[in-house]
Amino acid sequence: MEIRGTEGMTTAQLQFELQRGAKFVYYQYCVSVILMTFRRPSVIYFLRADENRIAKGLPWTLLTVLAGWWGIPWGPIYSIQSLFTNFRGGKDVTAEVARQLNVGVAAVPTT
Repeated sequence: MEIRGTEGMTTAQLQFELQRGAKFVYYQYCVSVILMTFRRPSVIYFLRADENRIAKGLPWTLLTVLAGWWGIPWGPIYSIQSLFTNFRGGKDVTAEVARQLNVGVAAVPTT
C-alpha cells in the first residue's frame, strides 16, 4: 500500500497528526478508451488537518474531466461518480489505514 505524505514520519508523529484531525484519503479517476472505461482509485494520501482535501485531488479530477467522459455508457456514469467523490474531499479511509499501520486514532477532546 502506497501512502504519500508520511515520508520520514514516526508512529508518534502520525498519531499526533491524526489526533489533530489528519486524514488518510484516496481519490477516484476515470479514463475512457473507445468502448472501455476504467474507474480506479489513486494512491492513498496523508493529509494534515490544515491541508485542503479538494485541492489535493485536483490532478485526479482534471484527469477525469479530460479523459473520462468518452466511453458510452459507463464513461459519463463513472466520471460523475469520481467527480462527486473528489469534490467531497476524496474517500476517507483513515480508520482502515490506521488499523493496518497499527496507529491508534484517539478521539480529539472537545473544549
